[in-house]
Amino acid sequence: MNMPLRLLKNALLAAAALVAAALIFFSWQYFFPVQAASGWSYRVAYDGVQKAAGLARAPGGGILVSQELQDGQGSILLMQPDGEREVVVGGLSKPDGLLSARGGLVFSQESGDKPVSFLQGTRVSELFEGDQVQGLWDDGHYLYAIEDRKGNGRLWRYRWDDRKLSVVRDNLSETESITRCTDGRMLYSEKETGVIRELREDGRDPVVIEGLRNPTFMLCDEQGLWISEDSTHRARLLLVDAQGEQTTVLSFLKAPQAILPLESGRYLIAEGGRDRVLELSLNKDDGFRREPDSSAKHGEAAEREQNVLKGAGG
Repeated sequence: MNMPLRLLKNALLAAAALVAAALIFFSWQYFFPVQAASGWSYRVAYDGVQKAAGLARAPGGGILVSQELQDGQGSILLMQPDGEREVVVGGLSKPDGLLSARGGLVFSQESGDKPVSFLQGTRVSELFEGDQVQGLWDDGHYLYAIEDRKGNGRLWRYRWDDRKLSVVRDNLSETESITRCTDGRMLYSEKETGVIRELREDGRDPVVIEGLRNPTFMLCDEQGLWISEDSTHRARLLLVDAQGEQTTVLSFLKAPQAILPLESGRYLIAEGGRDRVLELSLNKDDGFRREPDSSAKHGEAAEREQNVLKGAGG
């Protein structure tokens, strides 16, 4: 064999080896099992849920899960306690945020100028128009909705009693969720910059957590602040306690989305990249702090939230 042919053969073999290594690497990332931190365990609660995203409790019992498909192919599924499933709302485009409120369900669609809607019984009504609304939060009097847009996103506040709608913040970029913690802080995530900001009265909204990889949905409870990272490979579910200590509770997730608390230290996590919902459980004698919320804490939280929003719109 002459030298040019030998060089060509070696080059082809090297290229084939690189392709094979890449395929093995990406397959490993997809199939490598989710890892739980010490003190936690998980199982698959619901499988075969296409692009699982939003989670909420159904008013009549069961769990609601959104399938974040585009172009009218999305839907909201009801998972019954007996294992049966049914579509409660169909024909949606990227249904994302789900929130139980006022005996019904609020949901958003992260596609174009789709409205934020309210499902009560079998009737769906439009609350207000948004543009790529993702995260939702409700305190009983006000409904908050945040848009996932690049540079021109808005944080909306909708008052249930008189349907008054106002813009709390504008010119936001890739803001995916908003939540209120038991200490009264309202927080929102910025996916591209990898930070969590606190909504402040002065409008400056300082960064309180940084260095994250595509933070998306958040949840605050007695354990601390939960954050899911919307990455397609090696994503994490993080827990940040009151002292600011960060724990990776689940790793090697694929595009995790919403987090829903259940009873007895259990949570549901929508893992959209694997079309399923996981159930996370806090093991006994794990050393994690458990502390019931008090009515005083909720009162202080509500008071501080109103102070934050004074002068911030509407």
